[in-house]
Amino acid sequence: MNLEAVMKKEAALLLPTYDRYQVLLRKGKGVYVYDASGRKYLDFLSGIGVNALGYGHPAITKVMARQAELLVHSSNLFFHEYQGELAERLTRLSGMDRAFFCNSGTEAWECALKLARAYARSRRSNGTKPAWRVLAMENSFHGRTFGSLATTGQAKYRDPFMPLMPGVEFVRYNDVDDLRKKFDSSVCAIGLEVVQGEGGIRFMDKQFLQAARSLANKHRALLVIDEIQSGLGRTGKMFAYQHYGISPDIVTIAKPLAAGLPLGAVLTREAVSRSFHPGMHGTTFGGGPLACAVAIAFLQTLEREKLVDHAGKMGNYLREQLQQLQKRQPAITDVRVLGLMVGVELNSGELAKAAVKKMMERGVIINRTHETVLRFLPPYVIGKAHVNEVIEKLDLVLEEQGQTHTKAHAGARRSVAN
Repeated sequence: MNLEAVMKKEAALLLPTYDRYQVLLRKGKGVYVYDASGRKYLDFLSGIGVNALGYGHPAITKVMARQAELLVHSSNLFFHEYQGELAERLTRLSGMDRAFFCNSGTEAWECALKLARAYARSRRSNGTKPAWRVLAMENSFHGRTFGSLATTGQAKYRDPFMPLMPGVEFVRYNDVDDLRKKFDSSVCAIGLEVVQGEGGIRFMDKQFLQAARSLANKHRALLVIDEIQSGLGRTGKMFAYQHYGISPDIVTIAKPLAAGLPLGAVLTREAVSRSFHPGMHGTTFGGGPLACAVAIAFLQTLEREKLVDHAGKMGNYLREQLQQLQKRQPAITDVRVLGLMVGVELNSGELAKAAVKKMMERGVIINRTHETVLRFLPPYVIGKAHVNEVIEKLDLVLEEQGQTHTKAHAGARRSVAN
């Protein structure tokens, strides 16, 4: 089936939830994807942070094929051999004690919110009202289900679905005074991203995160960190909060965990986990044998190939090249890099939108977030040659767009003069 036929069928049958690029992908290999005509694209978005090992990694395809022959799904009424091992690996890497497996990042965040409310109720004194308020960050993004939307600090996502879950108040990102003003004993949790991904690749100040940890301790609230986009090696450490020297109470992860299969997880401390008991939460598909077996292989590959350290090194190289490009291209107003979580801010949303399209035409996949920011989330397996290719093409695109912008303005001035 060709692209036109696929587009026609989707237009007639699917809910209009995506504004897709007009590219029909057929296969992937390494850090590249190929469309139906055989054209190759360097994927510097990795399925929006999912394909951290690229495409067709032999360690993943081997386990996937073997496990598919054995057992793809079993209900959570029975044991299988992979959930315990995966939980052991994730708790060791995160410093947490227990895990719950689900299907996605937004499901993990929903579970974390429920866990925070349940924990507050379990520790209340007789006759007192349990803490129930949640502090979240302005400019944040946690998903598209109702609880996740309620804690997402961008009105464009929330407004069409109001009213949402009550009890949420937003704090200005990195504003310690605002945080202190809004934090009291009615707060059961503060939820945040150490790196705001959909918010434009913005990093939390160390002082702010330390204040959040301190205030949570003072008011017996939980510090809940969303590592769905930043976790599992993306920033050059296994988790972004590990750059800051603090420990959370709950961590949510997903995106690269099962190398493209749906899998999310909630990691938490022992004391918090005791507020859940059988029947309070669950999932039909989450933590199935196929996804968990692949996730174990993913973590083993990160360790064996030292890919977390490699992501940090490639991030440093990418930062250097982007900063050099910024000196040549005045349209770049800021470069923000932590490992392979990269934001390049341009001076207009129109330019950023055009740049994404023109990069695609040149065979490089990136995307735009928060209107003016080019987002790069490449696979951890990239090398310097891939970085150099992206820099070279971005340089050409920005140069071309700058010339087009100049010509358009000159034409407008002549028209006004006439």
